[in-house]
Amino acid sequence: MKGIYCLLIKIQKNICVKAGKLGKINFEKGNYAYIGSAQNNLEKRIARHLLKNKKKFWHIDYLTSNKSVKIIKVIYKKAGKKEECKTAKKLNEKEFTINGFGCSDCKCKAHLFKLKNIKSIEKLKMKLMNL
Repeated sequence: MKGIYCLLIKIQKNICVKAGKLGKINFEKGNYAYIGSAQNNLEKRIARHLLKNKKKFWHIDYLTSNKSVKIIKVIYKKAGKKEECKTAKKLNEKEFTINGFGCSDCKCKAHLFKLKNIKSIEKLKMKLMNL
């Protein structure tokens, strides 16, 4: 299956993560959303993200490998690559961006966002499903 996905992430305490070429990034405790896509084997990509021990390839791998980070929900849908950035741009309008994170292959400001409150998760699900 080809599609886009959103990882809803809980960071349980303030942490500092070295994310590849982005360098060290300080993350505050809270809820985050990461937007990604897989144009082949969406199910395998999502399953890989859920692993703690993995080769670090994408920015998100550095974050999700941290013991203080948990993926609490995954939302996905069948969609083309363009919807990944369309979704990220919509989140950029409402949520706090982690600049440069997850967008080295596009012109977006970010693909990782700190959610303002827990209600943002349900709003995010609705946005993603209705694009």
